[in-house]
Amino acid sequence: MYSFQPSHSTAPARRHVQRAFQRVAVRLEGRLMLPTHDEYACVTMDMSPGDVRFLCAARPVAGQRIIAYLEHVGRIEGSVVKCTEDGFVISITATDRKREKLAAQLTWLANKHELGLPEDRRHDRLTPRKTQTEIHLEDGRSYACRIMDLSLSGAAITVDVRPNLGAPVRLGNMRGRVVRHFLEGVAIEFSTLQSRDALSEFL
Repeated sequence: MYSFQPSHSTAPARRHVQRAFQRVAVRLEGRLMLPTHDEYACVTMDMSPGDVRFLCAARPVAGQRIIAYLEHVGRIEGSVVKCTEDGFVISITATDRKREKLAAQLTWLANKHELGLPEDRRHDRLTPRKTQTEIHLEDGRSYACRIMDLSLSGAAITVDVRPNLGAPVRLGNMRGRVVRHFLEGVAIEFSTLQSRDALSEFL
């Protein structure tokens, strides 16, 4: 079984990437944003609490800041330290507490196949055709937003406001609650599992 512990290799550290943790293969889909605010679909190839290697069409340069939103893990950010033929590696910027949480998440993901654990993501991501919509708060206020990620059980949106965690909201005709904040917006968990028909206005 995998357990994320600092690497104590005596081999000389690479000039571009000095890893405090050994990366393990974990494939997580998501989206990332460059400093230009251009967004790209991405997939992690391997990851540790200290860095991550992405398969992505984006071609940033070393030193550029990257913000990514990944399934299971949520939001991470960091700086490009190495470019590859099909993507790049970033060094993750995080507090010690965030790294501990990330280590726990990655340990679970790396071990779940060996342990026979069920897949945590129960509902596949859908690709919205219409991404511009509105989020409605309980007090009647409405704000323009953009859908980053959509599934039958929830959505991640970019929006200028940050309703409190647990706050009831409505996205289009779907009711739910705010379950996470990230730099560009919030993640919403729908009150009930939606059908594709219920999401048809976005698909």
